Amino acid sequence: MTAEETMPAAKPLTGKRILTVEQFGAGPYGTQFLADLGAEVIKLENIETKGDASRHVGPFMVGENDSLYFQGWHTNKKSVTIDLKSEAGQRNLHRLVKRADAVVNNLRGDQAVKLGLDYAALSATNPKIVCGHISAYGRDNERASRPGYDFLMQAEAGLMSLTGDPEGDPARIGPSMIDFMTGMTLSVGLLSCIIRAMETGQGCDVDTSLFEVALHQLNYSATWYLNTGYKAIRQMRSSHLSATPSQTVRAKDGWVFIMCMTEKFWRLMAKEIGLEHLIGDPRFATAKERTENRVELTELLDGVFETNTVAYWVERLGNLIPIGPVYDIEQALENPFVERIGMVSHVPHPDMPEMRLLSNPLRFDGARPTQKTGSALGADNDAYLE
Repeated sequence: MTAEETMPAAKPLTGKRILTVEQFGAGPYGTQFLADLGAEVIKLENIETKGDASRHVGPFMVGENDSLYFQGWHTNKKSVTIDLKSEAGQRNLHRLVKRADAVVNNLRGDQAVKLGLDYAALSATNPKIVCGHISAYGRDNERASRPGYDFLMQAEAGLMSLTGDPEGDPARIGPSMIDFMTGMTLSVGLLSCIIRAMETGQGCDVDTSLFEVALHQLNYSATWYLNTGYKAIRQMRSSHLSATPSQTVRAKDGWVFIMCMTEKFWRLMAKEIGLEHLIGDPRFATAKERTENRVELTELLDGVFETNTVAYWVERLGNLIPIGPVYDIEQALENPFVERIGMVSHVPHPDMPEMRLLSNPLRFDGARPTQKTGSALGADNDAYLE
């Protein structure tokens, strides 16, 4: 699917300007959504460090100071080089802030004030400016100056205790989900404050941190512990903590994931696969009993599902119960369904004309936002700097 085929009539954030001092995951992921949705997102990068560190993450480079890793987070963004520690850099910052709606950073918690990126420093130039801050642990506590990354948060927030095989070592979630969630959390807060600033003329600071977002992902596990003292642990077959069967099951040529999150789905599946007699079995009569006897139930399910292929079971059960194949990266991206819904786009890069990227997952009036490659380091200096 080409960019032209996915172009909506108008992007909803057209006319908004967002300045961002960011690197690696959380900040870039959140502001990429803003850029894809039409905001004019301008990355302020340090020429002395050759820009955002993610520009140099290999092994797949595309030209000077650019990489496929970088492009995965930076569609539709502009780039200018500014030394925020210099007088000239601060002049250019305030010049840009005059016409901006927001300034985002994902620096250490003590750096925003030092570099003049908070509301106190910028409000005199633009009272409506919204200053969005992502840090590792927050800006107002004893950890403000500490560096931190996604995987550290998964560890301390307890997420690794819920991930992986019960008999294995602690395991992190595969991709940087805390970065992604933190970027999106900040974007929701930022847009909320921009709307308020449009109505009141008053901007503000809006903060979140990797640690807070990671902890928030515990959700019902945290609610259970805080109110009953129940401590959730890793489950066999990546199972749900209480809904059973909701887990991986072994097929003839791979794995499927079934999710009988309701009694209805359990009964439908049992009838369809020839295990209807288990519905009245006291070991499996309720979700509680099925969870307590998960090992026995898993053996029975494997015995049935191993008689045929992943494709067979997904086709047979797909319209009855929630079921899906367990794919690797290649299978996931070469899945014909991905092409049919337009989740991979051709986004030509000057040094890689056939570059493909994941499309934005949002649609507006049925169309996905168009994407362009993120600008080369400092490519937009002439357009924005004095």
